[in-house]
Amino acid sequence: MAELSTLPALRIGMVGSGFIAHFHLQALLSVRNVSVTAVYSPTAANREALAARANDLELGPCVAYESLEALLTADAIDAVWILGPNDSRLATMRTIAALVASGQSTLRAVACEKPLARTLGEAREMLRLVEQAGLLHGYLENQVFSTAVRRGKDIVWRRGAATTGRPYLARASEEHSGPHKPWFWQGDKQGGGVLSDMMCHSVEVARFLLTEPGKPRESLRLVSASATIATLKWRRPEYARKLRDMMGPEVDYLTRPAEDFARGTLVLEDEDGNKVMIESSTSWAYVGPGLRIQIELLGPEYAMEVNTLGTELKVFLSRAVQGSQGEDLVEKQNAEQGLMPVLEDEAGIYGYTDENRHMVEAFRRGQMPSETFHDGVAVMEMLMALYCSADTGRTVYLAETDLSEFVPAVARGTFQG
Repeated sequence: MAELSTLPALRIGMVGSGFIAHFHLQALLSVRNVSVTAVYSPTAANREALAARANDLELGPCVAYESLEALLTADAIDAVWILGPNDSRLATMRTIAALVASGQSTLRAVACEKPLARTLGEAREMLRLVEQAGLLHGYLENQVFSTAVRRGKDIVWRRGAATTGRPYLARASEEHSGPHKPWFWQGDKQGGGVLSDMMCHSVEVARFLLTEPGKPRESLRLVSASATIATLKWRRPEYARKLRDMMGPEVDYLTRPAEDFARGTLVLEDEDGNKVMIESSTSWAYVGPGLRIQIELLGPEYAMEVNTLGTELKVFLSRAVQGSQGEDLVEKQNAEQGLMPVLEDEAGIYGYTDENRHMVEAFRRGQMPSETFHDGVAVMEMLMALYCSADTGRTVYLAETDLSEFVPAVARGTFQG
């Protein structure tokens, strides 16, 4: 196999725009032998802004295309990053598969942002299409690539598990004050609420930590799921009105809420029949310095912990310091004054940089990444089992439950909060 340094640079086309696309651009700055040469978003202003940002960062030259088909058939890309809203991802994949099958696109690889789809059925169709097209595929779950998570897993399994036994409990939580764009708040477009939006991170990073190094993720079998969801903050009349004013009339939590709090427990078994558990909680109702991610891994004689707000760098700004609102210190920042944690490299700390580096290097080598659409399907199975439990008020046992056609109540518009 050729040395990586001798292989051609990877040319990426981005489908989507907004906060997450700009985050990936920032992460790709630290990745060698890659360029972002094409972008598409249905909104002209969004695609032009994304292309301009890529060019400002000298990741281009980058062109904004007026249609997805034009981007995919241009002789300027090797791989596509699917970063659009959840309700657009399956349609995007269908277009990719059709153009590759007809020979109109020479695309070699696809990476899709989390979650892979809105339902388990859609996720399985995403996997079927990408495999039918013969494409390399990667699932963009950044927390699995966090340096703290990877380093912690290595130490725990190499030192703790090797002498006292495998870890048996992973806890993961993620909280902030709410998403940036209206579609995140709409159950039908997003596929759910905070459980879909953020617990997809938590369950996968927990599954990764609990998986024995060198073994496939499938070595852990999902047995059961139990969950509770609620709308704790954003259905209160004053906050529902505030949300509608911020996001537009299509986001009305008095009449069609999505959950802003979710708690779930998953039971899994390893190949030897050992029971392991994942505990997760997520919230759009947390008001603190900013986005808070907490991860723990526990075993017989050891524990590890990650807290993204426990930063080395902090600043204090008194009342006399006035400034406009922003997120220049930490994502989802809720204050401009006081003692504030500062994430000096959000893209790196959250795992976006190493995630993008891994995908780029795997695709350049012609190899499957370590995180693929198969993992995206497994995540959707966990999420749908949790939603099914919340909808029915009982523990869901996977051996007894077919989730292929399941759609959560919040996505159907029947959830009452």
